[in-house]
Amino acid sequence: MKRIACIFVFLLFLAPDISSALGVEVAVGGWGQSPDGYVGYKAITQADNLDLGNDAKYDDEFRGYVRAKFDLPLFLPNIYLMYTPMEFEGTGQKSANFKFGDQPAFTAATDFYSKLVLDHYDVAVYYGIPFIETLTGDRLSAEFGINVRIIDLSAQVTQGSYDESTSQTIPMPMVYIGLRVQPFKWLAIEAEGRGISYDDNSYFDYIGRVKYHPFKMPMKSLYIAGGYRHEQIEIDEKDIKADLTFSGPFAEVGLDF
Repeated sequence: MKRIACIFVFLLFLAPDISSALGVEVAVGGWGQSPDGYVGYKAITQADNLDLGNDAKYDDEFRGYVRAKFDLPLFLPNIYLMYTPMEFEGTGQKSANFKFGDQPAFTAATDFYSKLVLDHYDVAVYYGIPFIETLTGDRLSAEFGINVRIIDLSAQVTQGSYDESTSQTIPMPMVYIGLRVQPFKWLAIEAEGRGISYDDNSYFDYIGRVKYHPFKMPMKSLYIAGGYRHEQIEIDEKDIKADLTFSGPFAEVGLDF
């Protein structure tokens, strides 16, 4: 996954150089992630699942993220890249013995340390829906495409001499839909949705954003933005079962080229 991260960083730094030929938007921000739900690894019963709040005692976390959009000419699809890190750790207890992985059993009423990582990398190709901007005088636009989300998942539980961990890379194809309403040149309201559901897996990601353009620079437009993001995840892959939600407000600053 380090190679994928390097590609993302390279593309983001490349954006100003190609802005003369393409429309480019680059933004960095921070998201307050509030975790909820459970995760289990080789769980036999429901009692083996770890509740993120009650058992693992995870707190809310504030993580940075980056994203970039490339508006390509002619009939080429546009590109949307986004990297969202997600990591939680804590020390908790369960009221009953539980199984996590191949260890015989973790002990009830005894502290254990756990860590959950769900970093994800998004690559979307999309088209703007024709004529909407023209018919509305650039006040409304809509986008539709395909998003591939690569989830870099790892989970670890440690208690005394017991230490169990697992890691997987899970690619998920998703539908991408975007909508923007711009009543004034200095104000825009945006909504994004990504989602997929198949077998016992599903992933839905919703983003609402308000952008404010305080001033315009030559060839560039600086903006600040705030909003809310909600992710709902169900995973049943290779002995990992999880039903998770992450939600909270975010803020970002960006440039339109």
